[in-house]
Amino acid sequence: MNVILKQDMPNLGHKDDIVAVKNGYARNYLIPKGYAINATAQNKKVHEEILRQRAHKEEQLKEAAMQLAEKLKKVSLTIGAKTSTKGKIFGSVNTIQIAEALIEKGFEVERKNISIKDDLIKEIGSYSATVKLHKEVLVDIPFEIVSE
Repeated sequence: MNVILKQDMPNLGHKDDIVAVKNGYARNYLIPKGYAINATAQNKKVHEEILRQRAHKEEQLKEAAMQLAEKLKKVSLTIGAKTSTKGKIFGSVNTIQIAEALIEKGFEVERKNISIKDDLIKEIGSYSATVKLHKEVLVDIPFEIVSE
């Protein structure tokens, strides 16, 4: 029996895949739990239309992310931190400070989409962070830590 998966299933397939499974597994587990629907001709047509619309929306999101990436490539951040006389930072600089600095520059980026290449930043200097705007669009942003 062929079914269309509604979510990722380990050892079976990913969301929106059409997979062949045994009849009992589909009727007694996948379909009643809502993990899959029967792959009838009508369901396949609806499924193809949903995939086509989703691809169109995904393309628009990717285009918007590319435009934002071009603007972000020109940005350089300066983040102030309290430091000792030897240049050691009290605490550390993390993605929250980078997100706040980007908001001050006029870019709305969620902090969970920002990753710092160095695990912990504990000293004054120049560093780089990666911003994930889309699953295929990544931007490196240089930033500098200065003493307040």
